Amino acid sequence: MIHIVFQYNDIETLQKAMELDNSLQGEVIQIKDELAVGPIANIYEPEGYQARRDWWKEVMEFSPYTEEASIVDDKLTVHNLLKSLDENPAEVVWIWMAQNQHDVCGYYWLMSQLKAYQGRVFVLYLNNLPFINEKGGIFYPTNIFEILPKEIVKAKRLNRPITLSEFEIDPDEWKKICADNTYVRLLEGGKKIIGKGADNYDKDILQATNAEPQKLSKVFATLFGKMKSRAGDAFVAWRIREMAKEGKLEVQGDWSKGWKEIIIRHAGAPVQAAETTDAL
Repeated sequence: MIHIVFQYNDIETLQKAMELDNSLQGEVIQIKDELAVGPIANIYEPEGYQARRDWWKEVMEFSPYTEEASIVDDKLTVHNLLKSLDENPAEVVWIWMAQNQHDVCGYYWLMSQLKAYQGRVFVLYLNNLPFINEKGGIFYPTNIFEILPKEIVKAKRLNRPITLSEFEIDPDEWKKICADNTYVRLLEGGKKIIGKGADNYDKDILQATNAEPQKLSKVFATLFGKMKSRAGDAFVAWRIREMAKEGKLEVQGDWSKGWKEIIIRHAGAPVQAAETTDAL
C-alpha cells in the first residue's frame, strides 16, 4: 500500500495512525508542489513545467525555503510511483485529501496521470465530515494533519476506488482549470475549484497592515489568524513585494538578508514616530 498526501504535516499523522493499525502500513509519499497557486498552463509539457519552476524560483527568493524548493521534483515522484505500480501488480494507492484547495488541486494533478491503474487507485476525501478532537468535541477539519491518528484509523473505512467515470471527468475539469491559468485557485465546495487573480489576497494583506510599521512576522500572524482560505507564507511575501512595486505598500529592510529584516506599512500613510517603536 502506498499513501499519497499533499502536505508535509500529513505524513506524521498517517505514520502515527499506522502504529495503531497495522492494516494501514505502507509508504507515505508527499506531492510537494502547492498547486493552488501559480501558473499551471501546459503543466505537463516541458515549457509549462519550466514556467512554473521559474515562477517558484522568484517566489522563494529571500524565503527560508530556497534550498527546499530546489529539490522538489514531483515529476520524479510520480515516475517512481508508476514504476512501483508496474513492478508490483498487487500494489494499491490511497490518495488522502481534506477540504482545502491545496489537496484538491494536488489530487487533480496526480490522478490525471493514473488512469491506466484504475481499480488500484483509491481516494479518501474527508470532505465536510465531523471528527473528534483532543478535547472530545466535534469539529470539521480542513487538513489531514488536524485529525487525531485514532480518528484517521476510523476514516480508513471511507476509502473507495476512483471510478472510471471520475478518471474521465476529473482530468477534463483539471484541463479547464489549467487553461484558465489564474494564479490563485480556491475550493468552492466538493471538488469545485474556482480561479482568482494573483491579487486575490491583497485585500487581506492590506487589512493586516496599517499606517504603522510592522515586522513581517507580525503581519503573517495577523493575516493567517483571519484568512478563511489560507495561502502559503512564501506566496504572501511575494505578493507583498509585488504590492510594494505597485505602490500599495512601503517596505523597509533588505529582502536579501531574510524576512526578519522586513518592515511593512501602508504606502504614503502618515506615521507618528513615537508610536513606531511600539508597533515593532
